[in-house]
Amino acid sequence: MAKEQLTSEALRTPNGVFSQATTIEATGRLVFVSGMTARRPDGTIVGVGDVSEQTRQVCENVQTAVKAAGGTLDDVCRVDVYVRNMEDFAKIHEVRAQYFHEPLPASTMVEVSKLAHPDYLIEISAIAVIP
Repeated sequence: MAKEQLTSEALRTPNGVFSQATTIEATGRLVFVSGMTARRPDGTIVGVGDVSEQTRQVCENVQTAVKAAGGTLDDVCRVDVYVRNMEDFAKIHEVRAQYFHEPLPASTMVEVSKLAHPDYLIEISAIAVIP
């Protein structure tokens, strides 16, 4: 199963760790990963006040969920990112670059006023297609 990162000169080049669009053959298992937060398995929150540490834990949690379905982060074709402060964009993408590699997933990032816990700074949901 080949995932392909699409690029068009008619669209602005992304300034983060994502593609303009991603195509993937629709053969395999679709995996829908719920919004992951910066909680460890024991329930404690990682990196209170530190968006980089929270992003790292969130990416680890997404990776763990996809792995449980038999895949890797390379199988992720879309992520939706919810952040408390859009000014953290560069810090978040610095961490994302350590987890997601080309061909990059399509992505949307939005700033929200609240997440499920006041200490959460970021939440990421994902869609993967696993062969």
